[in-house]
Amino acid sequence: MTESEWLAEGFEENRTRLRGVAYRMLGSLSEADDAVQEAWLRASRSDAGAADNLGAWLTTIVARVCLNVLRSRARRREDPMGVHVPDPVISRTDGTNPEDEALLADSVGLALLVVLETLTPAERLAFVLHDMFDLPFDEIAPMVGRSPATARQLASRARRRVRGAETHVPEPDLSRQRKVVDAFYAAARSGDLDALVAVLDPEVVMRSDGGTARPDASVAVHGAAAVAAQTLTFHQPAARARHALVNGAVGAVLTIDEQPIAVLGFTVSGGKIVAIDAIADPERLRRLDLTALDN
Repeated sequence: MTESEWLAEGFEENRTRLRGVAYRMLGSLSEADDAVQEAWLRASRSDAGAADNLGAWLTTIVARVCLNVLRSRARRREDPMGVHVPDPVISRTDGTNPEDEALLADSVGLALLVVLETLTPAERLAFVLHDMFDLPFDEIAPMVGRSPATARQLASRARRRVRGAETHVPEPDLSRQRKVVDAFYAAARSGDLDALVAVLDPEVVMRSDGGTARPDASVAVHGAAAVAAQTLTFHQPAARARHALVNGAVGAVLTIDEQPIAVLGFTVSGGKIVAIDAIADPERLRRLDLTALDN
């Protein structure tokens, strides 16, 4: 086997892991795929034979690609609406496929990805690589141009931010999640404000990303009463809710005449909905692969 064949085989063996790293770093499925492809191009032009651990070496390459993307984002700061919900991983209700499971290991829900969006590029890289993929700080440090001790501090700051935002432990039982979310749907369909408030945590947050095409749908709403009122304002009686798993949790794809108008992801804890993350951006909805829901 030639070195190029060995590298190609090793890359394919690590592709799912590399895509998982890129998804956590970027919160975008399309950009994650682009980052993995760029990592392959870089790896194929490098001396892979000098790598002691091929998997770790490839991980550092894709991480550097993602760091460049994050730094470019930070310079552009192209989020004029102020509300951005990362790309969801949408699966059938009877379970995720193996590729999705790899993407969603470590309970990578939409709510966690939203928190990761608030970190600096260096903090995000240090946290993702160390806390989620067990890379040592002496390997992370050169990527961010810092000492191992400083890389450890970056991860620690990120960890505090993540823990500070995760005040609720998500319900692990999907059937219990479904019961709460079904009650939410029923209340929305009937226009029952009190019933909606009853299934929402008092400190619930709803984030809706409408993109540039639907600025009216880009909102962040806090509190049970406000979220319930917003839900009734945006509720469309003609919409059909297609049950799905959204990042491994109970969610739905809303459609009208078979065309998606929104994706909803719910975080349920203690029998209440604590977070609702919605994507209503027509451009992003057109790019979603919903074929798995039809099988």
